[in-house]
Amino acid sequence: MKITQIILCCLLVATLTGCSSIYSDLDDPTPIPGNTAWNPVVQTFDGVAMVLVPPGCFTMGNQAGRRDEQPATEICFDAAFWIDRYEVTNSQYGSDGVFPGELRPRDNLTWFEARDYCASRGGRLPTEAEWEYAARGPDSLIYPWGDTFVKDNLVYDDNFEYQLWDVGSKPDGVSWVGAYDLAGNASEWVSSLYRPYPYNATDGREDLNNATDRRVLRGGMGSYIDYGTGMATRTWALPDERAWYRGFRCARDAE
Repeated sequence: MKITQIILCCLLVATLTGCSSIYSDLDDPTPIPGNTAWNPVVQTFDGVAMVLVPPGCFTMGNQAGRRDEQPATEICFDAAFWIDRYEVTNSQYGSDGVFPGELRPRDNLTWFEARDYCASRGGRLPTEAEWEYAARGPDSLIYPWGDTFVKDNLVYDDNFEYQLWDVGSKPDGVSWVGAYDLAGNASEWVSSLYRPYPYNATDGREDLNNATDRRVLRGGMGSYIDYGTGMATRTWALPDERAWYRGFRCARDAE
C-alpha cells in the first residue's frame, strides 16, 4: 500500500484514530512541532509490524553527555520512514540466539547478518539519526517517555535477570511513534559507522561497503554511566563481532 493511501485511510477514520490532517500530508509535509502532535501509524510488511516516523526535526546528541554525544545538533528529516515496532525476534529471524523463545530479540548476530536480514525484507538498518529521532522525537526527550528515568519502563541491568526479555515486555516505555524497547533490552545495530559528531549522513559514515571499521549500536540496558540508558548514548563494536546483548530492528523508506 502506498503511503498516500495509508494517509487517506487515516484521514477517513480521523475521529476514531485521532490522526491529524495537518501533519499527515506527506506530499506536502509539515514538520511535526512536538511529540504529542503525532498519533502512531502501524502497518504490517510481510508479517512484521512497522511504525511510521513522520518528517520533522530534533536535537541529536546530548551536550551534557559523553564526548561522543557532542556537539548536540539539530537534525531534520524531509521525508517519512518506517521502523520496526519491536526488535527483530527469534521467530522472525528463523532461529534462536543465546536466549530461546519466539518473542525474544534475535541476538548474537554480526552487523553483516543484521544488515542482510533487513535487506531480505526489502528494508535496511536505520541510521543512528533515524533511530534516535524515532526514540526521542521533536521534543528531543532523554528517554522515550520523558526526561526522567523510570525503572519500570525498561529492561536494564538492574532488573534484567541476566537475560533478554520478550519484546514489548515494558509497554510504558513506548516511544512517540509507537516503537518499543528503544530504551533497554537488547542494544541495536544501526547502519552508521562510529564517527565523531556532528552527524552528517554524507561524510562517509553511511558507507555500507566498509567491512572493517566500527559500527554504532544504540539503546540497551547499561546504566553504569550517566544517561547510560538514554537515547543519545552511543556504543560501538566491530561489524563481525557477536554478543548476547546485541539485537537490531529494521527500517525502510516510505513510498
